[in-house]
Amino acid sequence: MVNQAAVRIDQRDAAVDKAIVRKVLDGVKADGRTGLTAPEAKIVCDAYDIPLPKEGLAKSADEAVKLAASMGYPVVMKIVSADILHKTDAGGVIVGVRSDAEARVAHDTILANARTYKADAKVEGVQVQQMLPSGATETLVGAITDPSFGKLVAFGLGGILVEVLKDLTFRLAPVSTAQALDMIGSIKAKEVLDGVRGADPVSREALAAILVQVSALLDDFPEIEELDLNPVFATKSGATAVDARIVCNFEPRVQRFRPDQAAIVASMNRIFHPVAVAVIGASNEAGKIGNSVMKNLINGGYKGTIVPVHPKADTIEGVKAYKSVLDYPGVVDVAVFAVPAHLCVAAMEEVGRKQIPGAVMIPSGFAETNNQALQDELLATAHKNNVRIMGPNIYGFYYTPENLCATFCTAFDVKGKAALSSQSGGVGMSIIGFARSTKMGVSSIVGLGNKSDIDEDDLLTFFEQDPNTQLIAMHCEDLKDGRAFSEVASRVSKKKPVIMLKAGRTAYGAKAAASHTGALAGNDKIYDDILKASGVIRAPSLRGMLEYARGVQVLPAPKGENVLIITGAGGSGVLLSDACFDNGLTLMKMPDDLDAAFRKFIPPFGAAGNPVDITGGEPPLTYQNTVRLGLTDDRIHALILGYWHTIVTPPLVFADKMIEVVNEARAKGIDKPIVASLVGDTEVELACEKLYDHGIVAYPYTTETPVEVLGAKYKWARAAGLIKA
Repeated sequence: MVNQAAVRIDQRDAAVDKAIVRKVLDGVKADGRTGLTAPEAKIVCDAYDIPLPKEGLAKSADEAVKLAASMGYPVVMKIVSADILHKTDAGGVIVGVRSDAEARVAHDTILANARTYKADAKVEGVQVQQMLPSGATETLVGAITDPSFGKLVAFGLGGILVEVLKDLTFRLAPVSTAQALDMIGSIKAKEVLDGVRGADPVSREALAAILVQVSALLDDFPEIEELDLNPVFATKSGATAVDARIVCNFEPRVQRFRPDQAAIVASMNRIFHPVAVAVIGASNEAGKIGNSVMKNLINGGYKGTIVPVHPKADTIEGVKAYKSVLDYPGVVDVAVFAVPAHLCVAAMEEVGRKQIPGAVMIPSGFAETNNQALQDELLATAHKNNVRIMGPNIYGFYYTPENLCATFCTAFDVKGKAALSSQSGGVGMSIIGFARSTKMGVSSIVGLGNKSDIDEDDLLTFFEQDPNTQLIAMHCEDLKDGRAFSEVASRVSKKKPVIMLKAGRTAYGAKAAASHTGALAGNDKIYDDILKASGVIRAPSLRGMLEYARGVQVLPAPKGENVLIITGAGGSGVLLSDACFDNGLTLMKMPDDLDAAFRKFIPPFGAAGNPVDITGGEPPLTYQNTVRLGLTDDRIHALILGYWHTIVTPPLVFADKMIEVVNEARAKGIDKPIVASLVGDTEVELACEKLYDHGIVAYPYTTETPVEVLGAKYKWARAAGLIKA
């Protein structure tokens, strides 16, 4: 987790004058404005040592000439008006003014253009600004306020390139110098900053200093909604912003409810380890949600007390029923709601009076149907009595260590160490089906739905300390509090892999997400950058998330970057090599001695190097010898196997021999990640299943998927600091 105190100390190395900034912003607010004028932005930037060119405000043509002459030509001249934020569009910018006569003409032209563009604009004058020398690299430093992540700083190439290439990177503010340098080095066009075709490299330290100071300004003055320094001219000796645009939002911000970590763990422990579960709206009628929940609790093997609540029934599925949860004399830890939405608030009142810490809200009919008011009322009733809500609009949840199936879906008993969650019920059903069909054991499957209260960072906080969970995979359409999630994920991902499928990454997907759960899908590049910075593995698809969840927990962590391909099919070797590139894996450069060692085992027409191509007609012993060498040589850190179905080495024989070699190595304390691609007839499916059961992540008919899973494991190992440089 980022040390926020250290970050702030890092940012305060340069003296700042908060009082001056406060005076400017108070004046803007008093005027009923949100945008700062150019002179006001200059004052704010100067207070935080954010470099801008020399400038002054001219109220007349004579003053413009005097200012320009004092700075030295050439100069830039711009309209100053709070009513004209986009000055270029209004014809309010003239560059390259080189004489007194040109300055006088430029002043009058700018004012005339402004009157034409917006006749009622309040004009304060014309800004005269020092023109920076040519030859600099144009970059951009910006800041925005995201609905989910809050204050973010941005960096990229500047000028019109940012609009064309969209090569921007984002980080949560505030940032340290190290984080700022990481931002600068992460854009796609970073080589441009190092100088191309004889150009000088730019000072990354100077750019980092601007990023740090901008983020400090945001941290100190949260009413600053947007800040745009574009372009920032960067040279080998420094960096200077040509222009500054600052926009404020003085509306009070509503803080999302966020208990401390101890309170989250305490309530979540009672929800996931309940002594008693109440079913509000339990039913004897088959096909009713309340009946399905009861049957799943019973048939799933839950050993705690089940408390059915029904206003008229004496028993539900053979279990004593109560007219109200208040009538049950014992302690209840979680209540599963299976009543219509309009009855939920009254039932929640009783749950609160009973001091039940958790409510699983299966009913729909809340924010996802534009009934935000009812959802807000439900949440207020819950929080009044310290009840945490899961949902509403969910399928419920499973926690296999307790045999707990608090859901209307099917009972589930395939136990394992992966915890999965989804914002969508359909995705939840896919998780259940995939886990069952692949025998991927899970510790938990959780539906989050509208996420009125409990969300992904609550789950991460619980699963972090849950000994039954070693990997967390999450599907989401939005993050209600992306900043809280990032802070928790940065900590948890150091211990356990965290995988996320972020839906709504395209404009089409975002529109569908908004109509589906009321989610406001944010800028996908923001999600991409913040998730990566938090150590989260981002899955490209639903199948990808499920395969990552299954495979990443099986593979041991690699100890280095060197990956070796051993294949019986040259075509597969080429495709596997491409997949390595696509997934950020490094194919080991084969040392001469290791190359010679491999050649002892392969036929003369085979190929050593990397990939090692043993050719398709080789017997099982060749596979064993080459894989054994790959496992025992310390310079090789991971293996990718490409198998081709042959009569000489049938699929199940290949699987048995690989398992034998791997077990032999493990007995000697050697445990490297191994993935395999098997191509051939249907028998390769059985071989892959057998390999997977023995810790070799194998897939039939594909060269991409096994490498993608290995790449995901590498992403986690790097983020967790497990790979030695």
